[in-house]
Amino acid sequence: MPRGSVIVISGPSGAGKGTLVDRLVARVPGLWVSVSATTRPPRPGETNGVEYHFLSREEFAALVGNRGFLEWAEVHGNLYGTLVSAVENKLEEGLDVILEIDPQGALQVVRTMPEAVLLFVTAPLDELERRIRARGTETDEQVRVRMQTALGELPLVEAYNHVVENDDICRATDDLVRIVESLRADKGRS
Repeated sequence: MPRGSVIVISGPSGAGKGTLVDRLVARVPGLWVSVSATTRPPRPGETNGVEYHFLSREEFAALVGNRGFLEWAEVHGNLYGTLVSAVENKLEEGLDVILEIDPQGALQVVRTMPEAVLLFVTAPLDELERRIRARGTETDEQVRVRMQTALGELPLVEAYNHVVENDDICRATDDLVRIVESLRADKGRS
């Protein structure tokens, strides 16, 4: 069985990465979405091991010390990381692994796994802010910080293999599906 590929999907907060990943997985078989670890507290309705692996800072630091993360970063005061063991297991099973992570993490992944494919999802700035506010989970100060972070992340787009503009969810989903199917065709997989 051929080894799977790593497909990193990242972009600024509010770009709609999660929604696009959900829609991509519903349309393309053989994808596994990695569940990141984080030190941030769960939001209402989130379950440990489903949305994230919720860890204490001490647990997270121990994994960093043991090289247990493919990538990790501090974002908005919380730590986030991708567990190496989970990713490697799924790649060996022949699944393509989707990492929905921030741009800092994406750049770490490509240093460790240069064969990883990087996809940057973006949307117009006013739409990013509208989406973040519509969640109703961030304070005005948190929204301000996320928008500042987004402005800093946008120039990183040059490091990516593909860019998807998410100003229309159906078109953006179609774009993602085409990219993933094209990657598989290039590797002789479908």
